[in-house]
Amino acid sequence: MLRRVTATRYVAPLREGGSLPAIVEADDDGLYVVKFRGAGQGPKVLVAELICGELARALGLPAPELVLIEVDPALGRNEPDGEIQDLVTASAGLNLAVDFLPGALAFDPIAIRTLNRELASLIVWFDAFITNVDRTPRNTNLLWWHRRLFLIDHGAALYMHYTWHDYQSRARMPFSQIREHVLLPAATELATVDETLARQITRDLLWEIVAKVPDEWLADPRFPSVKAHRAAYVEYLSLRLAAPRAFVQEAIDARERL
Repeated sequence: MLRRVTATRYVAPLREGGSLPAIVEADDDGLYVVKFRGAGQGPKVLVAELICGELARALGLPAPELVLIEVDPALGRNEPDGEIQDLVTASAGLNLAVDFLPGALAFDPIAIRTLNRELASLIVWFDAFITNVDRTPRNTNLLWWHRRLFLIDHGAALYMHYTWHDYQSRARMPFSQIREHVLLPAATELATVDETLARQITRDLLWEIVAKVPDEWLADPRFPSVKAHRAAYVEYLSLRLAAPRAFVQEAIDARERL
């Protein structure tokens, strides 16, 4: 399971994020970027962030550690901004936090020219698999830290879970938005990495990752139980892996059209 920490000090809001995440200090003396459960889109953003972030780490992709963080509503009482106070109050309880990478630099798309082609292909494949719409030149969600590229912010992925409408059929669909992926020009090894990654993502691994999602984030009336809700995520991702993988061919075709 994920480590659990308790927030002890609200340090600063990150206003470039639409959901107003914040840098927060915890009782382990670490600094974290907290994604608040009480933000506009609710806990589904946290679910996507957790599942996709942990899956990235399991595949060996560079992504910061995730922890569950307990937030007391009193945490924001000294903040003069009423919006922040309301957000912290609405997020009392368990939230998600990402290890803060001090001094990290935003990825510049110009750096694509020198980026490792295999790494670019792994990231593009992964984002097509999880239907991540948020890794574009406008908003790369990639950071350079200690000369390594890190993947952040997966809250916009797995967007099918906002409706769960016909998700079994949708799991087999291509992902046309991959044409806007910032690393697509460098992803020359998509066919090569495909079999390797698909083989690594077993049903057992998916269950292990989905089991890390707190029960209280899975209160969806469309499912008869939390277990059934978890099973739907595993089923969706498992079906997405079934050959032939339309999302891989879509990415290959999109790159050839560049």
